[in-house]
Amino acid sequence: MRVYLAGEIHSNWREEIIQLSEKEKLDITFTSPVTDHEASDNCGVEILGVEEKNFWKDRKGAGINSIRTKKAIKESDVIIVKFGEKYKQWNAAFDAGYAAALDKSIIVIHNEEHQHALKEVDASAAAVASDQKQAFQILKYILKGTLL
Repeated sequence: MRVYLAGEIHSNWREEIIQLSEKEKLDITFTSPVTDHEASDNCGVEILGVEEKNFWKDRKGAGINSIRTKKAIKESDVIIVKFGEKYKQWNAAFDAGYAAALDKSIIVIHNEEHQHALKEVDASAAAVASDQKQAFQILKYILKGTLL
């Protein structure tokens, strides 16, 4: 199974899911966006040249990053989207919307505080988890059909 891990990049949630999956020997290939914030922000100007205005710098980077994101989401069976507590992840909401448009299975992770703000995203998800462990348990259930 191919799983794309979208969302916040300020914690190690991806590694938690990957490690739990490896421990259980789940047959999963994980992909994700570039999680090096500086590389993600600067890829456009590093590859295509410097921009004087931040708008065009951000536009170049977002365009290049979108190629990776679209490819990974299209090739995935399941998309896990985590919304963190500290920042508003507009990119995560966009990834969830793109996955929904492609009729992908979506698992959303967020805390109760964001329930109202993310109600439309949650409505398009197959499952809404409160943490990484629940998301992992869903993956395990999908692949093994067991709860233990």
